[in-house]
Amino acid sequence: MAARKHTSMQASVRLVMLLFFLLISAVVLLPFAAILLASFKPGDELIRFGLNLRLDWDVMSLANYKYLFTGITRTGQYLPHDYLLWYRNSVILTVMQTGFTLFVSSWVAYGLAAYRFRGRNAIFTCILVILMIPFEILMLPMYAQASAMGLLDSFWGIVLPFMAHASTIFFFRQFLLSIPQDIVDAGRVDGASEYGIFFRLIIPIMKPAFAAMAILVGMHSWNNFLWPLLVLRSGKKYILAIGLNTLLTPYGNNYDILIAGACFSVIPLLILFAFTQRYFIEGMTMGSIKG
Repeated sequence: MAARKHTSMQASVRLVMLLFFLLISAVVLLPFAAILLASFKPGDELIRFGLNLRLDWDVMSLANYKYLFTGITRTGQYLPHDYLLWYRNSVILTVMQTGFTLFVSSWVAYGLAAYRFRGRNAIFTCILVILMIPFEILMLPMYAQASAMGLLDSFWGIVLPFMAHASTIFFFRQFLLSIPQDIVDAGRVDGASEYGIFFRLIIPIMKPAFAAMAILVGMHSWNNFLWPLLVLRSGKKYILAIGLNTLLTPYGNNYDILIAGACFSVIPLLILFAFTQRYFIEGMTMGSIKG
């Protein structure tokens, strides 16, 4: 009898938790659903009624996406834009930023976690201090340095300052501290070089951590606005975040392409998460085992 009551209570708790998370999911997904529906409606509908969940089949069509990819408006007028160029620039910048940040930050974190040397704790303390400083305080010195190095109006001016990212180094270091030191010692006994230990032994173990940080770094790079706005000058190098913002002007707001472009810009992040979600939860939890 007691076992049956316990089983019934567990089923009730599961049902309550399921309903709770379904409610949270609905609250989170409703704005995305509203934007998705708005991308099939004319821009003046958004001005009149705002974002809503109405399925008005009389006005919904694929005309916004036709305008997005061909430049042909609902009225048949050809108005060229640079959306595909912005999209390509964002993809290139995100791949560069994610790849270089993961590689350089993992090297730094490995050095702080696997080696004992004078000043190691001081370096790690500096990393923690950097995490506490708002980007707005570092923005002007970084801009002056990028200008002095001739990196303005280039993707390298965006990528280089964040290749050794403080939060990524901190996460990788915490993850590497959870790996037994015996693995590194065994590699040295077998005659492997320090580079061989890192590439052959450490990197395969770090796959969950790489997957977790690839999502976070990639999402930050894809949505980054302020620093690229300062660095980039020419319109041909604009990324999506800047390019879509240029559509909002005092002389007219191109909501047709703006909403459709915003919806289509989510696809790379969904693809990135689909390929890395297998390791995402594992990487986020293992990094917190040992501090």
